[in-house]
Amino acid sequence: QERLVESGGGLVQAGGSLRLSCAVFGNIFSFNALGWYRQAPGIQRELVAAITNGGSTNYGDSVKGRFTISRDNAKNTAYLQMNSLKPEDTAVYYCNAVRLYPQRMEYWGQGTQVTVSS
Repeated sequence: QERLVESGGGLVQAGGSLRLSCAVFGNIFSFNALGWYRQAPGIQRELVAAITNGGSTNYGDSVKGRFTISRDNAKNTAYLQMNSLKPEDTAVYYCNAVRLYPQRMEYWGQGTQVTVSS
């Protein structure tokens, strides 16, 4: 059964970097896209970055130029490299996987906390 497990969160100072990992248990190729979302207290969950099976990427406006999403199909893992972190990046980060066929299915990890101190 498919599941996603995030790791790599933690506490970092502003300007620092973190790399999040999302281990995909299941066939990574069966998902049309993998993504990262984040949710801060009192704020709606928002897209951080997404990557398709073909390697196309999409980023939220607030992280463009600072964050990079990638995937290693051989390791069944997706990554989110976060550089130049800001206090406003503080949130719980969730890994997401979407399968479109035969019907749309969406999977979520349990989340990993990222805290950026000023």
